[in-house]
Amino acid sequence: MDIFETKINDVKVLVPKAFGDSRGFFMESYNKVRMAEAGLDFDFVQDNQSLSKEVGVLRGLHYQLNPKAQTKLVRVLTGAIYDVVVDIRKESPTFGQWVGVVLSEWNKRQLLVPKGFAHGFCTITPDTQVFYKVDEFYSPEHDRGIAWNDPDLGIDWPTSEPILSAKDQTHPRLKDAEMNF
Repeated sequence: MDIFETKINDVKVLVPKAFGDSRGFFMESYNKVRMAEAGLDFDFVQDNQSLSKEVGVLRGLHYQLNPKAQTKLVRVLTGAIYDVVVDIRKESPTFGQWVGVVLSEWNKRQLLVPKGFAHGFCTITPDTQVFYKVDEFYSPEHDRGIAWNDPDLGIDWPTSEPILSAKDQTHPRLKDAEMNF
């Protein structure tokens, strides 16, 4: 597995090695020992999967407050997304900055989203399935979000009219969001 740094410390892009032939391919998408050897030692406790049927479905920007904050390892099983993370660690030199990465079934990239980051994605193909591991269980009382279109963030999403859940339509701007990182 190759591991690449991004412009924000602790956010990483992981690319597993895929071995293909005329039948398809095989890849090891996760190996706890190899991750720990690379300094990425997490105890993942829950797997999540979503299906977005249309192009332009935007899910996010989501995070959980401490003590239920989550590290996520995100990958795409079918289709493609534009995946975004925003640094919401108040004392970080990159607070309020974001990184966007295309994850797809074809490039097999994975995005490591550490605790202290808001996360969201927008589908860029129909029938997209996203799968991710988390190191903390979902906690509704710690669940928070930031507006996908916060002008202070200036995220360059691949759509200006996304398909949003009712919850994602009501998130506050970063400057008004509850954070404890």
